[in-house]
Amino acid sequence: MNTHAIERVIPGRAPAPDIRYNSQMVEKLINYVMRRGKKSLARKIVYEAFDIVQEKTGEPPLEVFYKAITNLMPKLETRSRRVGGSSYQIPYEVPEDRQRTLALRWLVEAARNRREHSMAARLAAEMLDALKNQGEAIKKREETHRMAEANRAFAHYRW
Repeated sequence: MNTHAIERVIPGRAPAPDIRYNSQMVEKLINYVMRRGKKSLARKIVYEAFDIVQEKTGEPPLEVFYKAITNLMPKLETRSRRVGGSSYQIPYEVPEDRQRTLALRWLVEAARNRREHSMAARLAAEMLDALKNQGEAIKKREETHRMAEANRAFAHYRW
């Protein structure tokens, strides 16, 4: 029996919702921001970023966050597959849970690479950029989509 053909789904554990907004997505964001186990510092950074977003937009920060994440979620990505001695980048549709994971990862990564003074300011600025469909994280999503489109010819290797 070919074990590679069997699709294995590993059940994930959902984090407990965060304190202020009672949202699992915010708690996941806190976990991505956290470094060296310093969760209270990460929580402070995220909440401060949400306060900055509220100040700048006048909208509820949770709504802005969800819209930004929705804008960042990729629909397609490529995976490498070896076929007859050569590797091909094969486009796949991205499952919804992975879309959220990638969006959060890209948001935090792009925020870390910004020039603002504090991490909270960087995160807030990147969230606002994602809301307007611009910024480094959006570029990352566009690049992923471009790669998938460019390799559409190899879609028949998907199995």
